[in-house]
Amino acid sequence: MNRVIVCLIIITCTIYLTGCTGAKTEVTVSKNPDAEEVLRLDPNADFFQWEGLIYQTNIDWVNEIELTKHELVGEIEEMYDKSNYFRDGMANKLPIGTKIFSTKERKDILLVEDEGKTKKYLALVEG
Repeated sequence: MNRVIVCLIIITCTIYLTGCTGAKTEVTVSKNPDAEEVLRLDPNADFFQWEGLIYQTNIDWVNEIELTKHELVGEIEEMYDKSNYFRDGMANKLPIGTKIFSTKERKDILLVEDEGKTKKYLALVEG
C-alpha cells in the first residue's frame, strides 16, 4: 500500500513539474496604423485622419466599388507638415476646406470632393 502511495506522489509531482517548465506567454497587441507608419510604407500615400482613424485613397478594390454620397461629416482643417502631430481633420495632400462625406453603403469608406473629382478613402484598421 505504501509503494502505491509513493508511486502516485512521484507521478503527480513529475506531471506538475514538467507542466510548469519553460512556459512563457507572449502577448501581442495590435493597433491601427498611424500617419507615420503609412508614410513609412508609402511616402506618396494620400490620406487624412478622421475620428482617430487614418483613411487612405488609391486602393484598387475600393475604387471599383459603387458608392452613394450620404451626409457631410466634416472637412479638412489642417495640412500635415511633419512639424506637428497628426490629428483628426488633418490631411497630407488634400487642401484645407475639402468636404468629407459618409457613404450609404459602407461605414469604413469616406468620400471627398477634390478638384471636381470624387475620391474614395478606406479606413485603415488592424485585423
